[in-house]
Amino acid sequence: MESQPRSSLVTLPAAIIVAGALVAIAIIWVNKPAAAPTQNQNATGQPTIAQINMRPVTAADHILGNPNAPIKIVEFSDPSCPYCKLFNPTMEQIMSDYGPGGKVAWIYRHFPLDKPDQNGNILHKNAGHEAQAMECAASLGGNDKFWAFEKNWYNTIPENGAVDSTSTDQAMLLAVAKNSGLDQSAFSDCLSSGQFKNKVEADYTDGLNAGVSGTPFSVLITPSGTKIPLVGAQSYQTIKSAIDALLSQN
Repeated sequence: MESQPRSSLVTLPAAIIVAGALVAIAIIWVNKPAAAPTQNQNATGQPTIAQINMRPVTAADHILGNPNAPIKIVEFSDPSCPYCKLFNPTMEQIMSDYGPGGKVAWIYRHFPLDKPDQNGNILHKNAGHEAQAMECAASLGGNDKFWAFEKNWYNTIPENGAVDSTSTDQAMLLAVAKNSGLDQSAFSDCLSSGQFKNKVEADYTDGLNAGVSGTPFSVLITPSGTKIPLVGAQSYQTIKSAIDALLSQN
């Protein structure tokens, strides 16, 4: 997970531990009375289930898969984040396995780390602009083009893309737009207008309300509506284990 000011990756041993923990949490919380008390933070200082206060998933979201899927995974992502790039194929595989059967839906929300920290440093200076580019793709081509652009972007951006100059970043955005089948002139006009800046900021604020401090940060919404945080670039097996445990309860 990338945050301000430090970054970390989930190691394989840690992922195995997390997988077991997620399965246990999923099973316990699916059957736990809604009124049961919970603590505000877990042992790692990460937000617990009781803290996740994000807006509900609606048709206004960018949804891949069945909007009525019993399990939804809301990902807060930064398009300059190397760990988000690492995590993207994991989510693509999850959707390849569970999407066709309508079991899981993937919801993408923006959390660009382009805000100055307490020392005035900005981690990903281009991230907000890149997030707006994704919204431009959606406005020009609908949900299908949003996801085409999203996939092409994370496949294209290098791991050190966060340090790219503004001009390099702009050229890469235009190239991804072209490869995604978008009209480059209309895309460029949309991006330069800044018309989606407020929409991106609304997602960012929603992420803060959900307890996001770095990316990627995902929220697994169970069939009963319980929200389980998935912090960092979790492995495929970790997420699969949680999904399978939840589906087996229904």
